[in-house]
Amino acid sequence: MADIDDVDHALLALLRENARASTAELGRKLGLSRTTVQSRLQRLERRRVVAGYTVVVDEEAESALVRAHVFITAAPKQGGAIEAALRRVPQVRLLHSVSGPFDFIAVLAAASIGELDALIDRIGALDGVERTTSAIVLSTRIQR
Repeated sequence: MADIDDVDHALLALLRENARASTAELGRKLGLSRTTVQSRLQRLERRRVVAGYTVVVDEEAESALVRAHVFITAAPKQGGAIEAALRRVPQVRLLHSVSGPFDFIAVLAAASIGELDALIDRIGALDGVERTTSAIVLSTRIQR
């Protein structure tokens, strides 16, 4: 990230922890004035370094969900249509475009094995999807 100094990196780290923190709170933690923080945030937003703010749901609140990684092989030139279709599926938490034998890896979270099964079938039936391979997450050993 060009033209991002150490203060900007520290500001970004604080926003990753709590994007709802006030500029006054961020300023206190960084040793800067509220107006300086506000001006840095506006600059980062203008330059699209900060492209938006999001909600991070506590893992405990979703601990009952069944998670899976679905490896997707797409037909030639169908990646854009598949991505657009998957954006409309709320159970798709992440979609990675990858190299190797698959084109995408979708990370899903469903309320039950039955819902997950139906969701994987739905993904496999999308136009342009040639094949899916699934792996259900049993536990998470490391999360950073």
